[in-house]
Amino acid sequence: MLVKTSIQYKMIADKKNILIAGDRTLSADELFLQGKKVASGLLQSGLQKGDAVALILRNDFSYFVLHDAARYASFEIVPVNWHLKAAEIDYILKDCKAKAVMVHSDLLTDELKKVIKDLVQIVVPTPGEISKAYSIAEELALPEQNIKIWKDWLDDSKACELEPVLFCPPLFYTSGTSGRPKAVVRGSIPPEVIMKIGERTSFAWGFNKQPVRSVMTGPLYHSAPNGYASMVLQNNGLLVLQPKFDAEDLLRLIELHAITHLHMVPTMFNRLLALPAEIKSKYDLGSLSHVTHGAAPCPPEVKRQMIEWWGSVIYEYYAMTETGIICCSSSEQWLAHQGSVGCAAPGVSIQIRHDDGSVCDTNEIGLICVQHEATASVSYQNAKDKTEDLVQEGYLVTGDIGYLNEDGFLYISDRKSDMVISGGVNIYPAEVENELITIPGVKDCTVFGVPDKEFGEKLVAFIESDGKLDADLISSFLKERIASFKVPRVFEQVTSLPREDSGKLKKREIKEQYLSTQTKQA
Repeated sequence: MLVKTSIQYKMIADKKNILIAGDRTLSADELFLQGKKVASGLLQSGLQKGDAVALILRNDFSYFVLHDAARYASFEIVPVNWHLKAAEIDYILKDCKAKAVMVHSDLLTDELKKVIKDLVQIVVPTPGEISKAYSIAEELALPEQNIKIWKDWLDDSKACELEPVLFCPPLFYTSGTSGRPKAVVRGSIPPEVIMKIGERTSFAWGFNKQPVRSVMTGPLYHSAPNGYASMVLQNNGLLVLQPKFDAEDLLRLIELHAITHLHMVPTMFNRLLALPAEIKSKYDLGSLSHVTHGAAPCPPEVKRQMIEWWGSVIYEYYAMTETGIICCSSSEQWLAHQGSVGCAAPGVSIQIRHDDGSVCDTNEIGLICVQHEATASVSYQNAKDKTEDLVQEGYLVTGDIGYLNEDGFLYISDRKSDMVISGGVNIYPAEVENELITIPGVKDCTVFGVPDKEFGEKLVAFIESDGKLDADLISSFLKERIASFKVPRVFEQVTSLPREDSGKLKKREIKEQYLSTQTKQA
């Protein structure tokens, strides 16, 4: 349990600094000035109001400078997952009709150069703390001199005569688990509705509690970390950028900067809990007031341990890029409804529906559908067919499967697209994963279905461990807790599972690699 102490700001930097990364700091005045300069530079390069600027960046000040530049020139910001291959990035750039690309120098590969050769290119020097975190060679961290350099614009001492205009939210692409990624577009939303959405988000993320001092642990190309980071600055807070998640380093930063707010995912909890006892007790975490997590299911035992360690500062939310905040809960609410993702946030209505659109009974599993002030305005860019399936009878269909209990708390069973039908029976892999993760020695896991001649599909489990777990014992353990037909037929153990910087497992990649291996062996 945390020992609550009075907040004493331990950072030596000027209180006007709103961004910290490694040894670098940036004040609000510097951010606004740099935003004006970059906006001016892009306009001089031929960009016009409404043009899309793609960001292929790790967590850096440049993200926020470009966001601010958009306020002055009405550019459309398109964050891109820098892990994507050149061909995948090419699809996004063409889909959003990008006119410019901002990229960290070490990410500018020969393949990417071919993709962006006809676009305005802004190469940003890769900062030292990022180079260190990712073991980037010094020669790759320096920008190429034959490309229009970001640094040149920032060094320009000429005053920029630009005034803020209406800012459009970034254009985020979904992960594309069911095909090509889709850009989520929001239609015209009245100011009063925007205010209600902001109030709901602030409530879920705890920004009604002051001061707001946070460490951004997740990648800014994802909508939730990006939105969270932006709201920290909007609340006159301090934001420390962690180049890559490191459990002990996070504890150090919490103590050093008297951090009050955090945005996390369950994998980060796992890594924190795995730290030795002497490391966990080494740092003063008493400044924390609101630690929110989402993005992936959190195993109940993991969450219980975090609440025991950090206290009732742990909060949860359920959201989508398409909808924003749907549910939220406090530690006390979760302990009373363990396994749920909370109840509907203010202004949100939730229905559980059958495939035919009829509403399910209490505790009956079905499609999770959501409605609030802006759901009717959501669409997918260049994907009319998918947009038509998105909103039905005023409710947005999330694609998740779950149920509401008698107290209105939502429980998520799985993604509909992840559901496995084996022998004519529906199986939700998340249910199996929640049991697997409780086995001693299992660091992480993922379960998915693959084709099977006899049953149509069968379950395969990939387990991150030291490789010493006995498959028969795992199977026996599961059979004591779930129906036998839900127990995976195949258990694969690996020392490390691939995951995004956000902590999410690359489930699709794991499945594709497994199927590819099976095809070669056949």
